[in-house]
Amino acid sequence: MAVDTSEAAPITETSPPAETSSPTLSEVAHASGTTFILALFVTLSGKPCAKLVPIQAVKQLEDDGVGFAGYAAGHMGQEPKDSDLVAIADVSSFTPIPFVKPGLAIVHCDPHVDGKPWPYAPRVILKEQLRKAAELGMSVNVGAEIEYFLVNRVDGELVTADRGDTSANPCYDARDVTRMYDHLTEISEAMNTLGWGNYANDHEDGNGQFEQNFDYADAMTTADRVITLRYLLSVIAEKRGMQATFMPKPFTTRTGTGLHMHLSLWNDAGAVFPDADDEQGLGLSPTAYAFVAGILEHACALQGLIAPTVNSYKRTGATATASGATWSPRYATYGGNDRTHYLRIPDKNRVELRGGDGSANPYLAAAGAIAAGLDGVRRGLHPGKPGSGDSPSEMLPMTLLHAMDALEKDSVLTDALDAAGPGVAEYFAKTKREEFFEWHNTVSSWEIDHYLTAF
Repeated sequence: MAVDTSEAAPITETSPPAETSSPTLSEVAHASGTTFILALFVTLSGKPCAKLVPIQAVKQLEDDGVGFAGYAAGHMGQEPKDSDLVAIADVSSFTPIPFVKPGLAIVHCDPHVDGKPWPYAPRVILKEQLRKAAELGMSVNVGAEIEYFLVNRVDGELVTADRGDTSANPCYDARDVTRMYDHLTEISEAMNTLGWGNYANDHEDGNGQFEQNFDYADAMTTADRVITLRYLLSVIAEKRGMQATFMPKPFTTRTGTGLHMHLSLWNDAGAVFPDADDEQGLGLSPTAYAFVAGILEHACALQGLIAPTVNSYKRTGATATASGATWSPRYATYGGNDRTHYLRIPDKNRVELRGGDGSANPYLAAAGAIAAGLDGVRRGLHPGKPGSGDSPSEMLPMTLLHAMDALEKDSVLTDALDAAGPGVAEYFAKTKREEFFEWHNTVSSWEIDHYLTAF
Protein backbone atom coordinates (compact mmCIF):
# COMPACT_ATOMS: atom_id res chain seq x y z
CA MET A 1 0.00 0.00 0.00
CA ALA A 2 1.35 3.44 -0.88
CA VAL A 3 1.88 5.83 1.99
CA ASP A 4 0.43 9.31 1.75
CA THR A 5 3.26 11.72 2.56
CA SER A 6 1.51 14.89 1.50
CA GLU A 7 1.36 16.22 5.05
CA ALA A 8 4.87 15.16 5.96
CA ALA A 9 7.75 17.58 6.10
CA PRO A 10 10.08 17.20 3.12
CA ILE A 11 13.29 15.26 3.68
CA THR A 12 16.33 17.06 2.32
CA GLU A 13 20.07 16.55 2.53
CA THR A 14 20.20 19.38 5.04
CA SER A 15 17.76 17.63 7.44
CA PRO A 16 19.70 14.86 9.23
CA PRO A 17 17.73 12.15 11.07
CA ALA A 18 16.88 12.95 14.64
CA GLU A 19 19.38 11.60 17.17
CA THR A 20 18.57 10.44 20.67
CA SER A 21 21.33 11.13 23.14
CA SER A 22 21.88 9.12 26.29
CA PRO A 23 21.07 10.93 29.55
CA THR A 24 23.96 12.48 31.41
CA LEU A 25 24.98 11.60 34.95
CA SER A 26 23.62 14.94 36.12
CA GLU A 27 20.26 14.26 34.48
CA VAL A 28 19.79 10.76 35.90
CA ALA A 29 20.97 11.83 39.36
CA HIS A 30 18.56 14.76 39.56
CA ALA A 31 15.70 12.73 38.06
CA SER A 32 16.10 10.02 40.72
CA GLY A 33 16.10 12.43 43.64
CA THR A 34 19.71 11.65 44.49
CA THR A 35 21.45 13.90 46.97
CA PHE A 36 24.78 12.04 47.33
CA ILE A 37 26.69 9.71 45.00
CA LEU A 38 29.25 7.07 45.93
CA ALA A 39 31.75 7.29 43.05
CA LEU A 40 33.12 3.77 43.35
CA PHE A 41 35.85 1.55 41.93
CA VAL A 42 37.51 -1.62 43.21
CA THR A 43 41.16 -2.49 43.65
CA LEU A 44 42.81 -5.61 42.22
CA SER A 45 42.12 -7.32 45.55
CA GLY A 46 38.42 -6.46 45.29
CA LYS A 47 38.25 -3.72 47.93
CA PRO A 48 35.48 -1.20 47.12
CA CYS A 49 36.79 2.38 47.25
CA ALA A 50 34.63 5.47 46.92
CA LYS A 51 34.25 9.16 47.55
CA LEU A 52 30.92 10.61 48.60
CA VAL A 53 29.99 13.35 46.11
CA PRO A 54 27.11 15.77 46.84
CA ILE A 55 24.60 16.41 44.07
CA GLN A 56 25.84 20.00 43.92
CA ALA A 57 29.15 18.66 42.55
CA VAL A 58 27.68 16.11 40.13
CA LYS A 59 28.68 18.18 37.08
CA GLN A 60 32.28 18.22 38.29
CA LEU A 61 32.18 14.44 38.79
CA GLU A 62 30.67 14.06 35.32
CA ASP A 63 33.19 16.31 33.56
CA ASP A 64 36.41 15.73 35.50
CA GLY A 65 35.96 12.61 37.62
CA VAL A 66 37.14 12.44 41.22
CA GLY A 67 40.73 11.98 42.35
CA PHE A 68 42.25 9.36 44.67
CA ALA A 69 45.75 8.66 45.95
CA GLY A 70 46.03 5.28 44.25
CA TYR A 71 48.72 3.88 46.54
CA ALA A 72 46.57 4.63 49.60
CA ALA A 73 43.58 2.85 48.07
CA GLY A 74 45.38 -0.49 47.99
CA HIS A 75 46.58 -2.80 45.25
CA MET A 76 46.35 -0.54 42.20
CA GLY A 77 49.90 -0.66 40.84
CA GLN A 78 50.86 2.74 42.24
CA GLU A 79 53.52 4.22 44.50
CA PRO A 80 53.14 7.28 46.76
CA LYS A 81 54.90 9.48 44.17
CA ASP A 82 52.50 8.63 41.34
CA SER A 83 49.86 10.86 39.77
CA ASP A 84 46.31 10.79 41.10
CA LEU A 85 44.04 7.97 40.12
CA VAL A 86 40.97 9.72 38.69
CA ALA A 87 37.68 7.80 38.76
CA ILE A 88 35.58 8.54 35.66
CA ALA A 89 31.91 7.67 36.16
CA ASP A 90 30.12 5.24 33.84
CA VAL A 91 26.63 6.73 33.75
CA SER A 92 25.13 3.43 32.53
CA SER A 93 26.00 1.90 35.93
CA PHE A 94 24.19 4.59 37.97
CA THR A 95 22.26 2.84 40.76
CA PRO A 96 20.05 4.66 43.30
CA ILE A 97 20.14 2.92 46.69
CA PRO A 98 17.75 4.92 48.90
CA PHE A 99 17.06 1.79 50.97
CA VAL A 100 20.57 2.24 52.43
CA LYS A 101 20.31 6.00 52.96
CA PRO A 102 17.64 8.34 51.50
CA GLY A 103 19.02 10.06 48.42
CA LEU A 104 22.10 7.83 48.09
CA ALA A 105 23.29 6.33 44.79
CA ILE A 106 26.30 4.41 43.47
CA VAL A 107 28.03 4.95 40.16
CA HIS A 108 30.79 2.58 39.07
CA CYS A 109 33.89 4.26 37.71
CA ASP A 110 36.81 3.55 35.41
CA PRO A 111 40.07 4.73 36.98
CA HIS A 112 42.32 6.88 34.78
CA VAL A 113 45.82 8.23 35.33
CA ASP A 114 47.12 11.24 33.39
CA GLY A 115 44.03 11.12 31.19
CA LYS A 116 44.32 7.46 30.16
CA PRO A 117 42.49 4.34 31.42
CA TRP A 118 44.61 2.79 34.16
CA PRO A 119 45.69 -0.74 33.14
CA TYR A 120 45.66 -1.99 36.76
CA ALA A 121 41.95 -1.17 37.16
CA PRO A 122 39.85 -4.38 37.16
CA ARG A 123 36.96 -2.77 35.29
CA VAL A 124 39.34 -1.57 32.57
CA ILE A 125 40.78 -5.10 32.28
CA LEU A 126 37.33 -6.61 31.78
CA LYS A 127 36.45 -3.96 29.18
CA GLU A 128 39.46 -5.00 27.13
CA GLN A 129 38.46 -8.66 27.25
CA LEU A 130 34.92 -7.84 26.14
CA ARG A 131 36.36 -5.80 23.28
CA LYS A 132 38.33 -8.86 22.17
CA ALA A 133 35.17 -10.97 22.29
CA ALA A 134 33.47 -8.36 20.11
CA GLU A 135 36.28 -8.72 17.57
CA LEU A 136 35.16 -12.34 17.22
CA GLY A 137 31.59 -11.14 16.70
CA MET A 138 30.48 -12.23 20.15
CA SER A 139 29.16 -10.79 23.39
CA VAL A 140 29.24 -12.50 26.78
CA ASN A 141 26.44 -12.85 29.31
CA VAL A 142 27.21 -13.81 32.89
CA GLY A 143 25.10 -14.86 35.85
CA ALA A 144 26.59 -14.91 39.36
CA GLU A 145 25.54 -16.77 42.49
CA ILE A 146 26.28 -14.74 45.61
CA GLU A 147 26.94 -16.87 48.71
CA TYR A 148 27.83 -15.47 52.12
CA PHE A 149 27.76 -16.12 55.86
CA LEU A 150 26.08 -13.95 58.48
CA VAL A 151 28.33 -13.93 61.54
CA ASN A 152 29.46 -12.09 64.66
CA ARG A 153 32.80 -11.97 66.45
CA VAL A 154 32.54 -12.77 70.16
CA ASP A 155 35.70 -12.66 72.29
CA GLY A 156 37.75 -13.10 69.13
CA GLU A 157 35.78 -16.13 67.97
CA LEU A 158 33.63 -16.24 64.84
CA VAL A 159 30.07 -17.37 65.60
CA THR A 160 26.86 -17.71 63.58
CA ALA A 161 24.77 -14.54 63.88
CA ASP A 162 21.59 -16.58 64.23
CA ARG A 163 22.23 -18.60 67.40
CA GLY A 164 19.27 -20.83 66.54
CA ASP A 165 20.91 -21.95 63.30
CA THR A 166 22.51 -25.10 64.67
CA SER A 167 20.95 -28.07 62.87
CA ALA A 168 23.14 -30.77 61.36
CA ASN A 169 21.47 -30.35 57.98
CA PRO A 170 20.54 -26.66 57.60
CA CYS A 171 20.47 -26.45 53.79
CA TYR A 172 17.11 -25.06 52.56
CA ASP A 173 15.68 -25.24 56.09
CA ALA A 174 12.46 -23.20 56.07
CA ARG A 175 12.79 -22.28 59.75
CA ASP A 176 16.32 -20.91 59.37
CA VAL A 177 15.21 -18.86 56.36
CA THR A 178 12.23 -17.49 58.27
CA ARG A 179 14.34 -16.35 61.22
CA MET A 180 16.38 -14.28 58.74
CA TYR A 181 13.23 -13.11 56.94
CA ASP A 182 13.74 -9.37 57.57
CA HIS A 183 17.32 -9.39 56.28
CA LEU A 184 16.65 -11.60 53.25
CA THR A 185 13.51 -9.79 52.15
CA GLU A 186 15.12 -6.36 52.50
CA ILE A 187 17.89 -7.48 50.16
CA SER A 188 15.38 -9.11 47.80
CA GLU A 189 13.22 -5.99 47.65
CA ALA A 190 16.31 -3.87 47.02
CA MET A 191 17.35 -6.04 44.06
CA ASN A 192 13.86 -6.04 42.58
CA THR A 193 13.51 -2.29 43.05
CA LEU A 194 16.68 -1.97 40.97
CA GLY A 195 15.24 -4.25 38.29
CA TRP A 196 17.75 -7.05 38.81
CA GLY A 197 15.14 -9.82 38.95
CA ASN A 198 15.81 -11.53 42.27
CA TYR A 199 14.33 -15.00 41.87
CA ALA A 200 15.49 -17.01 44.91
CA ASN A 201 16.82 -16.56 48.44
CA ASP A 202 17.88 -19.64 50.36
CA HIS A 203 19.81 -21.09 53.23
CA GLU A 204 22.94 -22.82 51.99
CA ASP A 205 24.77 -25.89 53.23
CA GLY A 206 26.60 -24.31 56.18
CA ASN A 207 25.06 -22.97 59.38
CA GLY A 208 24.68 -19.22 58.89
CA GLN A 209 25.22 -19.42 55.11
CA PHE A 210 22.85 -17.91 52.53
CA GLU A 211 22.56 -17.33 48.81
CA GLN A 212 20.56 -14.68 46.96
CA ASN A 213 20.25 -14.77 43.18
CA PHE A 214 19.43 -12.31 40.41
CA ASP A 215 18.99 -12.55 36.65
CA TYR A 216 21.97 -12.78 34.34
CA ALA A 217 23.06 -9.80 32.23
CA ASP A 218 26.00 -8.75 30.12
CA ALA A 219 29.34 -9.46 31.79
CA MET A 220 30.10 -5.88 32.85
CA THR A 221 26.65 -5.27 34.29
CA THR A 222 26.83 -8.48 36.30
CA ALA A 223 30.30 -7.66 37.65
CA ASP A 224 29.06 -4.21 38.73
CA ARG A 225 26.05 -5.82 40.41
CA VAL A 226 28.21 -8.30 42.33
CA ILE A 227 30.16 -5.38 43.80
CA THR A 228 26.97 -3.44 44.53
CA LEU A 229 25.29 -6.45 46.16
CA ARG A 230 28.29 -7.19 48.37
CA TYR A 231 28.12 -3.58 49.52
CA LEU A 232 24.36 -3.80 50.16
CA LEU A 233 24.67 -7.10 52.02
CA SER A 234 27.42 -5.68 54.22
CA VAL A 235 25.72 -2.43 55.22
CA ILE A 236 22.24 -3.94 55.63
CA ALA A 237 23.61 -6.76 57.79
CA GLU A 238 25.43 -4.19 59.93
CA LYS A 239 22.12 -2.40 60.58
CA ARG A 240 20.96 -5.58 62.33
CA GLY A 241 24.15 -6.10 64.30
CA MET A 242 25.53 -8.80 61.97
CA GLN A 243 28.48 -9.07 59.65
CA ALA A 244 28.19 -10.45 56.11
CA THR A 245 31.36 -12.23 55.05
CA PHE A 246 32.32 -13.51 51.61
CA MET A 247 35.43 -15.20 52.99
CA PRO A 248 35.84 -18.52 51.14
CA LYS A 249 36.19 -20.73 54.25
CA PRO A 250 35.37 -18.94 57.52
CA PHE A 251 34.68 -22.22 59.36
CA THR A 252 36.87 -25.32 59.17
CA THR A 253 34.04 -27.82 59.35
CA ARG A 254 31.46 -26.01 57.21
CA THR A 255 30.98 -25.69 53.47
CA GLY A 256 32.88 -22.84 51.88
CA THR A 257 31.48 -19.83 50.05
CA GLY A 258 31.52 -19.89 46.27
CA LEU A 259 31.05 -17.35 43.51
CA HIS A 260 29.70 -19.54 40.73
CA MET A 261 29.56 -17.90 37.31
CA HIS A 262 27.21 -18.94 34.50
CA LEU A 263 28.66 -17.96 31.13
CA SER A 264 27.13 -17.88 27.65
CA LEU A 265 28.20 -16.52 24.27
CA TRP A 266 25.92 -14.60 21.92
CA ASN A 267 26.17 -13.19 18.41
CA ASP A 268 23.86 -11.29 16.09
CA ALA A 269 21.86 -14.46 15.45
CA GLY A 270 21.32 -15.18 19.15
CA ALA A 271 22.69 -17.76 21.59
CA VAL A 272 25.82 -19.55 20.37
CA PHE A 273 25.89 -22.52 22.74
CA PRO A 274 22.78 -24.63 21.92
CA ASP A 275 22.94 -27.37 19.26
CA ALA A 276 20.21 -29.99 18.98
CA ASP A 277 22.51 -32.27 16.96
CA ASP A 278 25.10 -32.69 19.72
CA GLU A 279 26.13 -36.35 19.68
CA GLN A 280 27.36 -36.22 23.29
CA GLY A 281 23.89 -35.45 24.53
CA LEU A 282 24.51 -32.18 26.35
CA GLY A 283 22.90 -30.09 23.61
CA LEU A 284 26.02 -27.99 23.02
CA SER A 285 27.50 -26.58 19.83
CA PRO A 286 31.14 -27.07 18.75
CA THR A 287 31.76 -23.47 19.84
CA ALA A 288 30.42 -24.25 23.32
CA TYR A 289 32.65 -27.33 23.61
CA ALA A 290 35.64 -25.26 22.47
CA PHE A 291 34.82 -22.65 25.13
CA VAL A 292 34.62 -25.40 27.78
CA ALA A 293 37.92 -26.88 26.58
CA GLY A 294 39.64 -23.52 26.82
CA ILE A 295 38.55 -23.01 30.42
CA LEU A 296 39.65 -26.53 31.37
CA GLU A 297 43.05 -26.11 29.70
CA HIS A 298 43.70 -22.90 31.65
CA ALA A 299 41.95 -23.96 34.87
CA CYS A 300 45.01 -24.06 37.12
CA ALA A 301 46.05 -20.54 36.11
CA LEU A 302 42.45 -19.34 36.21
CA GLN A 303 42.21 -20.40 39.86
CA GLY A 304 44.66 -17.62 40.65
CA LEU A 305 41.99 -15.13 39.56
CA ILE A 306 38.78 -16.79 40.72
CA ALA A 307 40.20 -18.15 44.01
CA PRO A 308 42.74 -15.42 44.82
CA THR A 309 43.41 -15.73 48.56
CA VAL A 310 45.22 -18.02 50.98
CA ASN A 311 41.84 -18.96 52.44
CA SER A 312 40.51 -19.98 49.01
CA TYR A 313 42.51 -23.19 49.12
CA LYS A 314 41.03 -24.22 52.45
CA ARG A 315 37.77 -24.40 50.46
CA THR A 316 38.95 -26.22 47.33
CA GLY A 317 41.29 -28.41 49.37
CA ALA A 318 38.63 -29.52 51.83
CA THR A 319 38.01 -33.26 51.92
CA ALA A 320 34.86 -33.21 54.04
CA THR A 321 32.48 -30.92 55.91
CA ALA A 322 29.86 -31.43 58.59
CA SER A 323 27.25 -31.97 55.86
CA GLY A 324 29.35 -34.58 54.07
CA ALA A 325 29.95 -32.55 50.89
CA THR A 326 32.27 -29.64 50.04
CA TRP A 327 30.50 -28.47 46.84
CA SER A 328 33.87 -27.20 45.62
CA PRO A 329 35.78 -28.90 42.80
CA ARG A 330 39.29 -30.29 43.21
CA TYR A 331 39.72 -31.36 39.59
CA ALA A 332 39.38 -29.54 36.26
CA THR A 333 36.62 -31.64 34.73
CA TYR A 334 33.27 -30.99 33.12
CA GLY A 335 29.96 -32.81 33.00
CA GLY A 336 26.22 -32.41 32.70
CA ASN A 337 23.93 -31.38 35.53
CA ASP A 338 26.48 -32.59 38.10
CA ARG A 339 27.69 -30.26 40.85
CA THR A 340 30.92 -32.18 41.49
CA HIS A 341 32.54 -30.83 38.32
CA TYR A 342 34.63 -27.71 37.78
CA LEU A 343 32.38 -26.90 34.82
CA ARG A 344 28.77 -27.97 35.15
CA ILE A 345 26.46 -27.93 32.12
CA PRO A 346 23.02 -27.34 33.69
CA ASP A 347 21.37 -26.90 30.29
CA LYS A 348 22.22 -26.23 26.65
CA ASN A 349 22.39 -22.45 27.04
CA ARG A 350 25.27 -21.97 29.50
CA VAL A 351 28.18 -23.39 31.42
CA GLU A 352 28.60 -22.96 35.17
CA LEU A 353 32.13 -22.33 36.44
CA ARG A 354 32.20 -23.61 40.03
CA GLY A 355 35.84 -23.03 40.96
CA GLY A 356 35.45 -19.41 42.05
CA ASP A 357 34.81 -18.23 45.61
CA GLY A 358 33.58 -15.21 47.53
CA SER A 359 37.00 -13.52 47.57
CA ALA A 360 37.09 -13.31 43.76
CA ASN A 361 37.17 -9.91 42.12
CA PRO A 362 34.22 -10.27 39.69
CA TYR A 363 35.87 -8.18 36.97
CA LEU A 364 39.07 -10.24 37.00
CA ALA A 365 37.15 -13.50 37.38
CA ALA A 366 35.00 -12.75 34.33
CA ALA A 367 37.95 -11.46 32.30
CA GLY A 368 40.00 -14.57 33.06
CA ALA A 369 37.18 -17.02 32.32
CA ILE A 370 36.32 -15.27 29.07
CA ALA A 371 39.97 -15.16 27.96
CA ALA A 372 40.41 -18.86 28.68
CA GLY A 373 37.17 -19.84 26.95
CA LEU A 374 37.82 -17.70 23.88
CA ASP A 375 41.30 -19.20 23.55
CA GLY A 376 39.59 -22.56 23.17
CA VAL A 377 37.21 -21.09 20.58
CA ARG A 378 40.03 -19.57 18.52
CA ARG A 379 41.95 -22.84 18.54
CA GLY A 380 38.93 -25.06 17.98
CA LEU A 381 39.63 -27.21 21.05
CA HIS A 382 37.43 -30.04 22.28
CA PRO A 383 37.29 -31.18 25.94
CA GLY A 384 36.71 -34.86 25.13
CA LYS A 385 34.04 -36.87 26.87
CA PRO A 386 32.65 -35.61 30.18
CA GLY A 387 35.09 -36.61 32.94
CA SER A 388 34.67 -38.41 36.23
CA GLY A 389 36.79 -35.94 38.18
CA ASP A 390 39.45 -38.13 39.75
CA SER A 391 42.51 -37.81 37.48
CA PRO A 392 45.64 -36.42 39.18
CA SER A 393 46.55 -34.68 35.92
CA GLU A 394 43.41 -32.58 36.28
CA MET A 395 43.97 -31.57 39.91
CA LEU A 396 43.62 -27.87 40.71
CA PRO A 397 46.32 -25.96 42.65
CA MET A 398 46.58 -26.91 46.32
CA THR A 399 47.65 -23.45 47.55
CA LEU A 400 47.69 -19.83 46.44
CA LEU A 401 51.42 -20.21 45.78
CA HIS A 402 50.78 -23.09 43.35
CA ALA A 403 48.07 -21.02 41.64
CA MET A 404 50.47 -18.11 41.14
CA ASP A 405 53.06 -20.48 39.67
CA ALA A 406 50.45 -21.67 37.17
CA LEU A 407 49.25 -18.15 36.42
CA GLU A 408 52.71 -16.80 35.65
CA LYS A 409 53.32 -19.66 33.18
CA ASP A 410 50.04 -19.15 31.33
CA SER A 411 50.45 -16.56 28.56
CA VAL A 412 46.71 -16.43 27.80
CA LEU A 413 45.82 -15.43 31.37
CA THR A 414 48.78 -13.08 31.83
CA ASP A 415 47.91 -11.42 28.52
CA ALA A 416 44.35 -11.00 29.80
CA LEU A 417 45.63 -9.15 32.87
CA ASP A 418 48.02 -7.09 30.73
CA ALA A 419 45.38 -6.34 28.10
CA ALA A 420 45.25 -2.62 28.88
CA GLY A 421 48.98 -2.26 29.60
CA PRO A 422 52.03 -4.33 30.60
CA GLY A 423 53.09 -5.21 34.13
CA VAL A 424 49.72 -6.00 35.69
CA ALA A 425 50.13 -9.79 35.73
CA GLU A 426 53.59 -9.56 37.28
CA TYR A 427 52.36 -7.08 39.90
CA PHE A 428 49.30 -9.21 40.72
CA ALA A 429 51.35 -12.38 41.15
CA LYS A 430 53.89 -10.53 43.31
CA THR A 431 51.23 -9.18 45.68
CA LYS A 432 49.63 -12.62 45.97
CA ARG A 433 52.97 -14.30 46.70
CA GLU A 434 53.58 -11.73 49.42
CA GLU A 435 50.13 -12.51 50.82
CA PHE A 436 50.96 -16.22 50.89
CA PHE A 437 54.27 -15.76 52.69
CA GLU A 438 52.79 -13.27 55.18
CA TRP A 439 50.31 -16.00 56.13
CA HIS A 440 52.98 -18.72 56.03
CA ASN A 441 55.22 -16.73 58.39
CA THR A 442 52.46 -16.32 61.00
CA VAL A 443 52.46 -18.86 63.83
CA SER A 444 49.00 -20.43 64.04
CA SER A 445 47.08 -22.09 66.87
CA TRP A 446 47.33 -25.36 64.90
CA GLU A 447 51.12 -25.25 65.19
CA ILE A 448 50.99 -24.54 68.90
CA ASP A 449 48.50 -27.36 69.45
CA HIS A 450 50.63 -29.85 67.52
CA TYR A 451 54.19 -28.84 68.39
CA LEU A 452 54.22 -27.11 71.78
CA THR A 453 54.88 -30.30 73.78
CA ALA A 454 55.52 -32.73 70.95
CA PHE A 455 59.31 -32.96 71.33
